[in-house]
Amino acid sequence: MTDTPAALYLKDVSDQFHKLKGLADKAVAQVRDEDLFVNLDAESNSLAQLLQHMGGNLRSRFTDFLTSDGEKPDRDRDSEFEVKSETARAGLVARWETGWSALFGALGGLTEADLTRTVLIRAEPHTVVRALDRALSHAAYHVGQIVFLAKHLASDRWQTLSVPRGGSKEFNERMFGR
Repeated sequence: MTDTPAALYLKDVSDQFHKLKGLADKAVAQVRDEDLFVNLDAESNSLAQLLQHMGGNLRSRFTDFLTSDGEKPDRDRDSEFEVKSETARAGLVARWETGWSALFGALGGLTEADLTRTVLIRAEPHTVVRALDRALSHAAYHVGQIVFLAKHLASDRWQTLSVPRGGSKEFNERMFGR
């Protein structure tokens, strides 16, 4: 890979998606199975709904990314927010992984020249860069919700995913080699 701005962007956007997935995976791993289905209130999404939605969104957007509209005809977005009674962690994780696999497969196939190509999302034209940035923003939004909700539900069992409270000085000393 070269150090052109386009090559650097492709590497960075992939790295950022991997970081977001890692945060969400580590957060979800800390909750009990029954916690996946908890809604904090009538307007909130459960972890199960967020996993279903993100899996469905990523699968739709990134399957045949360069050649078909990102809103696939077989996607039923509304159903992503409905959790069936027989839904279990394994099924949620499978759907989640399918979406991320579609994303990472599409990212891995992109070239620098692809970045200025046009793709469609719900018939709206986007450059590949714009579509990727849109997806990254969407993923960050929902991963933040996932981490927040998992932290709340795990409560005193929560293991921090970043610098622990009161640990900034120690962390900075390690990072700066002091």
